[in-house]
Amino acid sequence: MQELMSKIAEAIKAGEEEQVKSLVEEGLAENLGPAQILKDAMMPAMNEIGMLFSKGEVFIPELIVSAMAMEAGLEVLKPRLGDEAKGRGKVVLGTVYGDIHSIGKNLVRMCMEGAGLEVIDIGEDLRTEKFVDACKEHKPDILGLSALLSSTMQRMPEVIEAVRAVDPSALIMVGGAPITQKFADDIGASGYAPDAYQAALKAKELLSDR
Repeated sequence: MQELMSKIAEAIKAGEEEQVKSLVEEGLAENLGPAQILKDAMMPAMNEIGMLFSKGEVFIPELIVSAMAMEAGLEVLKPRLGDEAKGRGKVVLGTVYGDIHSIGKNLVRMCMEGAGLEVIDIGEDLRTEKFVDACKEHKPDILGLSALLSSTMQRMPEVIEAVRAVDPSALIMVGGAPITQKFADDIGASGYAPDAYQAALKAKELLSDR
């Protein structure tokens, strides 16, 4: 079992989409649980790539191909994960106005979906009213705000204020390269995570505390 988990992780890090799908299908055929495959092979692989990226040891192309390989594996797992994780919560996710970066947000989406959450990705470069409208329409359990730039992260307090004017109890998570726990606390965010895997864990923690 451990050998298969290692093969899945290595295939994700190498960006081998077809190999990841084949190995995940092999694991399911051997009666490995989909949540186990995700937790013990897929998420650690993406975490490692994410950490290497943050250290400047791998670059955006490597990050993208690994993310695509993980998404290929998730497509195989999703039908089974959905059965296991029904009703775990709904998240609306988007990048704040002025910020067109999507890679980090997309990784968070994949990890949250892998954790059994329903994620509605409303896109990038979104004005405050788009977040408010999305919350009214979808009624999520959590709103997730992403920013990659120190200039665009300043939009987050505005979004939080506008959303809480409609729903004072709204759970709002923030994340992105320049975001810190202190900044999240200062602007009244409900939660912060330094990477995509931790974001999924934090979302589940917030939902369990509610």
